[in-house]
Amino acid sequence: MAGGDGERRRRHSSGAMVPLALLIGEEARMEKMERPRIRYGCAAQSKKGEDYFLIRTDCCRVPGDPSSSFSVFAVLDGHNGNAAAIYTRDNLLSHVMGAIPHGLGREEWLQALPRALVAGFVKTDKEFQRKGQTSGTTVTFVIIDGWTITVASVGDSRCILDAQGGGVISALTVDHRLEENVEERERVAASGGEVGRLSIVGGAEIGPLRCWPGGLCLSRSIGDMDVGEFIVPVPYVKQIKLLKAGGRLIIASDGIWDALTSDMAANSCRGLPAELAARQVVKEALRTRGLKDDTTCIVVDITQTDQSSEPPPSTPKKVNRLKSFIFRKKPKDSVTKLSKKLSAVGIVEELFEEGSAMLAERLGNDSSAEKTSNVFTCAICQAMLAPSEGVSVHAGSIFSTSSKPWEGPFLCADCRNKKDAMEGKRPSGVKVL
Repeated sequence: MAGGDGERRRRHSSGAMVPLALLIGEEARMEKMERPRIRYGCAAQSKKGEDYFLIRTDCCRVPGDPSSSFSVFAVLDGHNGNAAAIYTRDNLLSHVMGAIPHGLGREEWLQALPRALVAGFVKTDKEFQRKGQTSGTTVTFVIIDGWTITVASVGDSRCILDAQGGGVISALTVDHRLEENVEERERVAASGGEVGRLSIVGGAEIGPLRCWPGGLCLSRSIGDMDVGEFIVPVPYVKQIKLLKAGGRLIIASDGIWDALTSDMAANSCRGLPAELAARQVVKEALRTRGLKDDTTCIVVDITQTDQSSEPPPSTPKKVNRLKSFIFRKKPKDSVTKLSKKLSAVGIVEELFEEGSAMLAERLGNDSSAEKTSNVFTCAICQAMLAPSEGVSVHAGSIFSTSSKPWEGPFLCADCRNKKDAMEGKRPSGVKVL
């Protein structure tokens, strides 16, 4: 009896015995108290009818459990038609959730999220391409769970953070424009694509750098099957934790960012509630450049629940010295060091950042993620595999992080063919109808 009683109870710090159920209840109440208030607004002006957005504030890690709730905000900028943007809006979230094992606690769920986002983006691209349609879309996909923000993106839609209390405006995405991204140009060329400008009569070259065939100026997107598999759907992913000061996210298509810098967008709406702020950013972009493209903006304010819903305060005129190093590009081995610095100044803690286009790097290995992978399930499409069917994501890859290429995670034959085509090892087997 004494042993059973000990299993049902834990000692309080004072030495007194406290029922385990009471401790669990206290932890649940603390988590609820610590969850931020989320306020948002959205505004848009249409030119081509190819911009779409997604707002979900009723998602749950555990179905039917409101204490496991999280929010999703996304902007999708379609091109060559709207089919890819619509399909991605309607299916990406379910594909991401399907790549996360059931039964995980919140911290494990958040740790599994970056890899699930990669799998979800690739599966969405693969499933859409089966339709034989040639449209494509950028995606900026934001998941907010408590104070933790996870952003995944392909293309040139963008998400920025205007941190409260610090006056620091930081990019949470990386643009995948060939004109601006040298690493992506080199990757596309190495995978079999040709990068160059549009040639006109007389041999003159005009416009931004594009990938040929197809003429797309982006190196990553969902769809675009007529361009080539070297235009990959593997997202840049960044995960951060706000340290209770809160902040404002501005998520927008390139109709905004071609007109406004990040500082201009944040400054144009500072002092306004989220709904009015989104309208103001769109208004400022139209005033600056006119309506030359679809223009969509979502503003999300994340604040403490015991605070009023005031937006981020005006930026002080004095230049903040932290701005020179917060969220600057860094080598992987400096993540922990930078996170400690950010924690020390009380603005944000960086939890994860990765932008490689290689699935062997992004899907990791099962020995380092035992609880986030099923050896009998395809790591991308979640198809069940017999023990002899799966092909390791590391097999034959020079980008593998595993010293044992026979280890998982594993891919089905179809997803392995997709991976090989993305890396330029074989032409895509998908044909345009």
